[in-house]
Amino acid sequence: MAGTNNRTTLITDPPIAQLLFNDTRLSWLWLIARLYVGYSWLTSGLGKITNPAWTETGEALRGFWVTAVQIPAQGRPPVTFDWYRDFLTFLLNGGHYVWFAKLIVFGELAIGTALILGAFVGIAAFFGAFMNWNFLMAGTASINPVLFTLSILLILAWKTAGYIGLDRWLLPRLGTPWGPNIVTRQEVEEAKPREDIDRDRKRPAA
Repeated sequence: MAGTNNRTTLITDPPIAQLLFNDTRLSWLWLIARLYVGYSWLTSGLGKITNPAWTETGEALRGFWVTAVQIPAQGRPPVTFDWYRDFLTFLLNGGHYVWFAKLIVFGELAIGTALILGAFVGIAAFFGAFMNWNFLMAGTASINPVLFTLSILLILAWKTAGYIGLDRWLLPRLGTPWGPNIVTRQEVEEAKPREDIDRDRKRPAA
């Protein structure tokens, strides 16, 4: 097939997005968000770890699910979507709340610890947002909308959100799927003239 165009187009982020999500100068902002979300998860997990209803029988989670799947005679049910209600009913009937409750406790402690230490912030924030989403789907609002929103922002800022933390050393050591190097602001400024020259050379003559 003649005339096939194999060229790709690189769309760069706007300056405000680069400043918010790629610039370490705002890492202090993400530190505040990290500590707030991490502290919320950690205290929630610590409050459950000494409760046998969470760590042994799972009765606390069972009670939460039973309330969530109920369909009242009047008013709206806690769970809006039927498929999610069926999913919770399946877990209830199978007695899965026993091990699922332990998983929730471990998840809250792990997410909270990782966010406070600034270790793999993007991954920790993703799982935190996933847990918030499940609580919201089960009809529990509370602080979940706030934590979910902050977690999404931390995911977007994963490259710099943990810069004041362990990610400052972990990410450069492990690298990323597209390269192991971190480009400094000075290197960006020094590269600009060379990029402009190359672009001018490639521009077709009038």
